[in-house]
Amino acid sequence: MPRHPAEQHATYPRNFSHIGISVPDLDAAVKFYTEVLGWYLIMQPTTIEEDDSAIGEMCTEVFGEGWKRFQIAHLSTGDRIGVELFQFDNQENPENNFEYWKTGIFHFCVQDPNVEELAERILAAGGKKRMEKPRYYYPGEKPYRMIYMEDPFGNILEIYSHSYELIYSAGAY
Repeated sequence: MPRHPAEQHATYPRNFSHIGISVPDLDAAVKFYTEVLGWYLIMQPTTIEEDDSAIGEMCTEVFGEGWKRFQIAHLSTGDRIGVELFQFDNQENPENNFEYWKTGIFHFCVQDPNVEELAERILAAGGKKRMEKPRYYYPGEKPYRMIYMEDPFGNILEIYSHSYELIYSAGAY
């Protein structure tokens, strides 16, 4: 029996697969993300060259010609989300790494029930706080808290104490 036209292109929530993060020092980033956040290293750092290999051609399609080479490592979070860490030869640190008003990804978020302890571990590893202390979404009512941090490479990360669904299904603001 043919499906109704509205069912042919049904929208459903896609799973999140992975994110790519640029860093100035791949080895230091692998160490930070595996030792501080506990992510799994699933593929050792590898150099990718601009050449006529399948991966080389695919990268030229994405980056355009002249990218020459980069290093990449693949990690996985505790909930199986992939993280690609990239170190490009022509890597530049932006003057302002938090241009939140511009289109693009300006942070990613991890979840840990001990927000304060993870924030201190990030600081000890060379990261920075972007907020003085964790904030409560429902002070005196629920233990949901968060804090914005910066990894040692300038990438903005947020820490939630509880799941995204718990925090926002209750309103949060």
